[in-house]
Amino acid sequence: MKFLQPPNWPRPKGYANGVATRGSLVFLSGIVGWNAQGEFAALDFASQVRQALRNIVEILNQAQAKPEHIARMTWYVLDKNEYMAAAKEMGVAYREIIGRHYPAMTVVEVSGLIEANARVEIEVTAVVPD
Repeated sequence: MKFLQPPNWPRPKGYANGVATRGSLVFLSGIVGWNAQGEFAALDFASQVRQALRNIVEILNQAQAKPEHIARMTWYVLDKNEYMAAAKEMGVAYREIIGRHYPAMTVVEVSGLIEANARVEIEVTAVVPD
């Protein structure tokens, strides 16, 4: 995986501007922060992010993919202020679960998510090297 960083640009914090890679593609649907029974154990943003990241890793394992194979993430959040306020706690969870791997990433504030109790939904594209 090659991270794309123009030399004259400031280095992004917590994500990459772009990623180039080869291998088998793995696409995950929008993953929310509920448990294996489809229930939200927590309603706060940071806890839902932690659970969603755990869910992502568990699904990636089904394709023999690891967190370091994630090339792209798109985060859909209900409230950008809630996202920003939880940044420190999310960063801790992210490093614990995903590691210090920062793929191309986009955060989009949306007016609603299909799951009524969801605060965040994360889509992932991973590439398992050949």
